[in-house]
Amino acid sequence: MRLWGLFTLVVSLALATVLALLNPSMDDYARFLEAELGKALDRMDQTTPTREQQFIRHVFRTQSKKIIEGVVLPHTIRRNWGIFSLYETNALETRVVVLGVAGRMIPVQGVEEASLRLGRLAF
Repeated sequence: MRLWGLFTLVVSLALATVLALLNPSMDDYARFLEAELGKALDRMDQTTPTREQQFIRHVFRTQSKKIIEGVVLPHTIRRNWGIFSLYETNALETRVVVLGVAGRMIPVQGVEEASLRLGRLAF
């Protein structure tokens, strides 16, 4: 094996190891969804009286973890490929697909729609 080929192999193995170590967990996915739902509530319809909006946001902020754990995570399948994970959730009549790689969550399908749907249910 030539030096260049050996170098490429070592770099590839090192990169795969780093990606495996940074592969997001289900807890990371839950935190990502909490953040996305919080953003959706902040963008919701401003015609609702401010006091009601504040109350609903307060309830969501204090109970969001229970909402995610009770409604979303039981309907989520994580496909772990070692260096990345694919999360698929079917809840609230919406399909959400998120790619987790290198410690980041990348929405592929349905995150915005699910956030808006849950936000509308809250209001």
